[in-house]
Amino acid sequence: METKMQNTTLCYIENDRDEYLMLHRVKKENDANRDKWIGIGGKFEEGESPEECVLREAKEETGLTLTDYKYRGIVTFVSDVWPCEYMHLFTATGFEGELKECDEGVLEWLPKDKLYGLPMWAGDRIFLELLDKGAPFFSLKLVYEGERLVCAALDGKKIC
Repeated sequence: METKMQNTTLCYIENDRDEYLMLHRVKKENDANRDKWIGIGGKFEEGESPEECVLREAKEETGLTLTDYKYRGIVTFVSDVWPCEYMHLFTATGFEGELKECDEGVLEWLPKDKLYGLPMWAGDRIFLELLDKGAPFFSLKLVYEGERLVCAALDGKKIC
């Protein structure tokens, strides 16, 4: 049986107050990220590159146009519940435009040091820490059973 991997982007937009723009996913019922805090992003459209996808998704979800962004890593999600996914991870420090309401949840600027206490996937804490430490481009594999992280590997080396 052939399995098709889903490609998505996720971006943490940073302002000059050391805050990330976070999305509290509370508006969709059947949402894998329901009630969790995540960055912004979404699924690739046919023929899009990771950069094209993150720019489109940022504009659609926030109203902001990214002007300075960096491709930071790829995260492979394996789950016994949700489809497997390659998530292309970005950070952005430059943007223009006005923040708009998002139909997927509530957008809020939050201090980076407060993020770890919020409801989020356990694996998100791993890659947020890598981002905060300025890690070079990385590959992170996260294996979940339900919502429980059972294994993680960074650049091919198990860290679980």
